[in-house]
Amino acid sequence: MENKSNPIDVIELTQALMRCPSVTPNDAGALDVLQNALEHIGFTCHRLTFSDEDTPDIENLYARFGTASPNFCFAGHTDVVPVGDTAAWSVDPFDGTVRDGIIYGRGAADMKAAGASFAPASDRFIGETGGKFNGSISLLITGDEEGPAINGTRKVLEWMREHNEIIDHCVVGEPTNPSEMGDMVKIGRRGSFTGYLTVTGVEGHVAYPHLADNPIPHLVALIDALDSLVLDAGNEHFQASNLEFTTIDVGNPATNVIPKTASATFNIRFNTYHSFDSLEKKIRSVLDEAARTRGTTYKLDCLKNSEPFLTPEGDFSALVAMAIEHRLGRAPELSTTGGTSDARYIKDHCPVVEFGLVGQTMHKIDERASIADIEALSDIYTDILKRYFSRR
Repeated sequence: MENKSNPIDVIELTQALMRCPSVTPNDAGALDVLQNALEHIGFTCHRLTFSDEDTPDIENLYARFGTASPNFCFAGHTDVVPVGDTAAWSVDPFDGTVRDGIIYGRGAADMKAAGASFAPASDRFIGETGGKFNGSISLLITGDEEGPAINGTRKVLEWMREHNEIIDHCVVGEPTNPSEMGDMVKIGRRGSFTGYLTVTGVEGHVAYPHLADNPIPHLVALIDALDSLVLDAGNEHFQASNLEFTTIDVGNPATNVIPKTASATFNIRFNTYHSFDSLEKKIRSVLDEAARTRGTTYKLDCLKNSEPFLTPEGDFSALVAMAIEHRLGRAPELSTTGGTSDARYIKDHCPVVEFGLVGQTMHKIDERASIADIEALSDIYTDILKRYFSRR
């Protein structure tokens, strides 16, 4: 099975992916690049396009080598965020320029290099085993992680369930390391809850305030009540939950008019001490008390983005950590810090952990990754496959 004459080169594949300007929701050929590499080593590929109301169509890829269980899955995305000010980049953001051992461009860290690393890792393992091992390897790759995340991983997983495609364990290739390779493996993530708070007053002339009711001071009082709220102190696996206001809006262009409405948006990143329902109940209780004190009425709309989850420390996280330590000589921290990822959907199907590159430059001008780190990552993914299937 091993293609000795033409093995997959992880840097060349990374560059090929980075040369596709796949800013969400555009695929720009990125999935073709990865699919061609996977089919070359014997994967069966399914291209899955999903649609939904008021969202763009998204192309996704599910690929599998073998039919037996257990099915080990690598997951990630080929879409990237916009480049911003192109003139501020020192290189073409979609050229995959290599300079002094560093590859520059959008998606280098988040996460085209990691996505590229899945293929040569699988290639080496399949070659070394002659394709005869007890199980299957699959890739779940979406084009919608950086966007609404509606027509991507979540719907691929629904398709998989309908077609009896079961995954048993999963590694997501998101950038997890704060400073150096081997710093950190993510074994869970906090949940995300967004609140849209609106206060309605009575508009009027600023010279006649007794004829109006300015909503801004009322809103400020409600904001202060929520900003003073201590949700928890964290626990063994999760940092403390935090509530942050992200915008305050009045939309009043006039300087002599008391506005009718004022609104604010906040987001809560919360740990396993809370659920969506318990958070909403707590928030409304705080707002009710503050509103009664001021004689204010308010409206709160809630968007329940994602629940917190934890893959308990055990055999699987230990296996991944050992593969990292074997290659890098350092044991990673098992952490739940940071934002959300598509692991929040995968965790409903199987145990999932995340490990990828250093994330310091993701989404930034001159995003970049070390060539040595990318090669190490591909080696670590290979070792994870060896350890995973040798247990069986």
